[in-house]
Amino acid sequence: MERYFGEHTPKLGFGLMRLPKGPDGRIDIEHTRRMVDAFLDAGFTYFDTAYVYDNGDSERAARAALVERHPRERFTLATKLNARAHDCHSAADARQQIYTSLERTGAGYFDYYLLHAVQAGNLPLYDEYGCWDYVRELKAKGLIRHWGFSFHDTPALLDELLTKHPDAEFVQLQINYADWENPSVQSRACWETARRHGKPVVIMEPVKGGMLANPPARVRDALAGAKPGASPASWAIRCAASLEGVLTVLSGMSDIRQMEDNLSFMRDFQPLNAAERGAIREARDLLLGVNSIPCTGCRYCVEGCPQRIPIPEIFKARNEQLIWEREAQGRAAYAAATEGRGRASDCAACGQCESACPQRIDVIERLKECAASFDGCAPSQPPK
Repeated sequence: MERYFGEHTPKLGFGLMRLPKGPDGRIDIEHTRRMVDAFLDAGFTYFDTAYVYDNGDSERAARAALVERHPRERFTLATKLNARAHDCHSAADARQQIYTSLERTGAGYFDYYLLHAVQAGNLPLYDEYGCWDYVRELKAKGLIRHWGFSFHDTPALLDELLTKHPDAEFVQLQINYADWENPSVQSRACWETARRHGKPVVIMEPVKGGMLANPPARVRDALAGAKPGASPASWAIRCAASLEGVLTVLSGMSDIRQMEDNLSFMRDFQPLNAAERGAIREARDLLLGVNSIPCTGCRYCVEGCPQRIPIPEIFKARNEQLIWEREAQGRAAYAAATEGRGRASDCAACGQCESACPQRIDVIERLKECAASFDGCAPSQPPK
């Protein structure tokens, strides 16, 4: 097999985007500490956060649960510069982010530093702010060890960026078996593009925001028939980790049970065999018949919404009905999500959510669908 940067990195990474929350809605640090300890004790090392996760609380949690409690050489830490962060309006703002991240985490340096969620809509900002040259400067100064970018766009744009910036050391891509041939995500083609350029891949969204950890019954049954006792999440994560050139597979684990499940099959990782690959193809075909909303709950659409609409929670409520046919549960989830906040029918069709969505969801149209289902009407339209 071809040798590549990161080939010896353990193939499960801890994504710090969906950490456990306490009754106050803040990150539960004690619970997170237990997860961090279990992860390190199992021999895994890669932790991933970002400047914008939980308004900075994810980076602060990394300090409290990881950096202050374990030797720095025992783990690697990744974070990201986001040119569309709410407080980023200039090159100076962009350049400040790493220093804020270093202060929040207390890490001293970052093993991996990424330009965050690069796509056609925000690429001009990364170029205008000089971010590509800036990460090179940071590496020369020793503040970062390796740099790359996370990416949500077409294989053609990825090819263009890797041609223009051949010294990028890795790429972070959304890859899962549901999106392998999805025309909006193009997991397979993006992975092939990265590998053609010789770039190792950090995989994000291997369980597609949790959907593949709790798939429709027909998918669950098909996988259970192929390997009784294996969790749906194990199929998704092992499928991603079985690809060639993978640096690590990030799992945004939200509680210790998810952590324990992931460790149970990744501690002694075995790539999918031929029969298991066949089961994955069957599961993928079954998913094609499900009219779900492909929201991963990243929440990039929420900030800046003038109507304060909790879009991911509304889509999750609608998916209760679309994926699992739980009508009453969907309505209850919608009522809870929108209490004191905007409803689906309040959408003013401003479009800021769609420009921020890495999944390229037609958010306005899907909110109309949710409004019809939950509010009994279409969203109000802005005056002409």
